[in-house]
Amino acid sequence: MHRNGHRARPQRGSLTPPKPTPSFRLVTETAEKKTPLYDEHVRCGAKVVPFGGWLMPVQYTSISDEHQAVRKNVGMFDISHMGQLIVSGAGAAAWLNRMLTNNVEKLEIGGSQYTFLLNEAGGMIDDLIVYRLEPELFLLVVNASRTDEDLAWLQQHLEPGIALHNRSADFGALAVQGPRVTELLCAMLGNATSIPTRNQIAPFEYQQIPLQIARTGYTGEDGVEIFFRARDASKLWNAFLTEGAHFGLRPCGLGARDTLRLEMCYPLNGSDLSPEHNPMEAGLGFFVDLSKSDFVGRAEIARAKANGPSRRLVPFRMRTKGPPPRPHYPVYAGGERVGEVASGTLSPSLGYGIGMAYLPTAQAKIGTELEIEIRGQKFPASIEKKPLYKKS
Repeated sequence: MHRNGHRARPQRGSLTPPKPTPSFRLVTETAEKKTPLYDEHVRCGAKVVPFGGWLMPVQYTSISDEHQAVRKNVGMFDISHMGQLIVSGAGAAAWLNRMLTNNVEKLEIGGSQYTFLLNEAGGMIDDLIVYRLEPELFLLVVNASRTDEDLAWLQQHLEPGIALHNRSADFGALAVQGPRVTELLCAMLGNATSIPTRNQIAPFEYQQIPLQIARTGYTGEDGVEIFFRARDASKLWNAFLTEGAHFGLRPCGLGARDTLRLEMCYPLNGSDLSPEHNPMEAGLGFFVDLSKSDFVGRAEIARAKANGPSRRLVPFRMRTKGPPPRPHYPVYAGGERVGEVASGTLSPSLGYGIGMAYLPTAQAKIGTELEIEIRGQKFPASIEKKPLYKKS
């Protein structure tokens, strides 16, 4: 995915705090792709922007209001731009186990895993979630801007008997996140509804619309991700808006999605994750099972673990009030430039600037004092423990 451009500088002497803006880049090239909910976003008054080749809502009211709706009640995001790939056939589990870093064989029916698709050098092509729907039937939900690349890489390594299908154009998806999500789903699907447990997926039906509901998310709150046929998108969206009004639901854009995930130190592909970095550098070795004898990139990952990464992705916070950090801002430690910001924003929950950056391992310890250069001026910061936001 992509990172954000600069924000207008507040007037000197203004007492108004800077508004949170997304840490990804809102790309300026022409976007031709629209999700099946595009017309609904326009009707709801969303600010629609080009993002990774898609026309997507960045906000409806304000990023801060939408952020707080998710933290306190419930928010709804259109994630139909995410890629949805189906893998099936005899031996599908074994093949995916050779293509992905986590251990697919450990997945029960209805289970899911966070995992990585690596290149031969151990670099992260994509981070994704794999759902096991049947013994040899899997759903891979991949990043929007990586869908074509992922598909091409998997097809290049496809083995006899394995079928790979891109269902992205025919399906949509919603992320419904927040502490009141269970109340909302029970109201819509029936009080006796058994919502899947964390990292599980199950089939449901709402007003004759078939759904797959997964207890996963990208916000740090309780929540679900719902997959459905594209032709049912508008009906489902409006049903959630109507029923959700009783629970404080708000439609939310990419801006709030970004501030929410960054408070939790969840990485963003294209900003914090890329083929130039491996999972060990990103602090995500837990999702790499080196007990597997073979998967693409294993040799390089094993070497990185044995030698220790030379750089680490660390979270930081700004120590004084001032402009928030943005991607590519220089990072200093001990007067020496040691890296640059990968993701950065103003945290609506915490009230100060936060971010993540790859730094040399020697400077990557919790408590290390940093300086972030913002428009020619250095501001103090410090490396913090994950997550940056902790629920009271």
